[in-house]
Amino acid sequence: MSLYDKFGRQITDLRISVTDRCNFRCVYCRSADPENYREHDEILSWAELERLGKIFVGLGIRKVRITGGEPLVRDGVEKYLQYLQKIGVEDLSMTTNGHLLAERCEALMAAGLHRINISLDSLDPIKFEKITRTRSYDPVMRGIDAAQASRFAPIKVNAVLVRGFNEDEVEAFAAFARERALIMRFIEFMPLDADRHWSRELMVPAAEVYKRIHAQWPLVQIPHEKSETARKYRFADGAPGEIGLIAPVTQAFCGACSRIRLTADGKLRTCLFSKEDRNLRALLRTNATDDEIVEWVRGVVNEKEEGHRINEPGFVPPSRTMVFIGG
Repeated sequence: MSLYDKFGRQITDLRISVTDRCNFRCVYCRSADPENYREHDEILSWAELERLGKIFVGLGIRKVRITGGEPLVRDGVEKYLQYLQKIGVEDLSMTTNGHLLAERCEALMAAGLHRINISLDSLDPIKFEKITRTRSYDPVMRGIDAAQASRFAPIKVNAVLVRGFNEDEVEAFAAFARERALIMRFIEFMPLDADRHWSRELMVPAAEVYKRIHAQWPLVQIPHEKSETARKYRFADGAPGEIGLIAPVTQAFCGACSRIRLTADGKLRTCLFSKEDRNLRALLRTNATDDEIVEWVRGVVNEKEEGHRINEPGFVPPSRTMVFIGG
């Protein structure tokens, strides 16, 4: 069985947030207020997540990305990865802040994880502390080194650029990619921050990032799949490393979107900017059959939004912020 929306887009990618908890408090993601987690009984259990994993694979989901919060703060994530691999997920990946990665890297590989993305928003330890509101720079760098030294290489390192915070590090990040032979991806700041400070002036357009890197190290575009979010580039001089530009604000890629999201508390979202959640947890906990859940999912996905409308008049950010949605 396959899953399509009313615009004919096949849905093959699922982002699963396994927790809303995080050991970082990044300014573009969550509030500095620590008392804003969901209660434990509101979060899907591993058994519920396993059941849904099997249902979604049966609906043609081929790619699963595990997110959070920070997924590595929830015990049992390796066992869940093993389960997803066993039931036939073809592309199994994870996004992490890297703080716990050095000591978990081998276990994640053994569990069947194929790829890993690591968030790193500054190469300056002091600035890193300001952005993440932590003192975790050294553990994150150890996690990057461990992953890049493993079969996960070349890893993807993600930076959200926020003007006034880290936009002056574009060239340094590109040099980091060249020196470490990794994939450095720049993501435009989106209106999903908990403190509601987002403005278009704070967002650094991907075109600006490209222009600055290309001026120092000419870039050559790499072909990409239609549904991929990043525009990819290699260095023309043959240096190792790769640059990825993800531009949801200035170069929306909604027309080829193949993704849906499952939040940690069991809400199905058909777009990162959906105005409403669809309560899948309620079905699970009222004894719905698998067939009933399948039909419900089909109905929700059929109504997937055509696009996110960030650039349209009257755009209203979703009530949920990034940490509650899942990256």
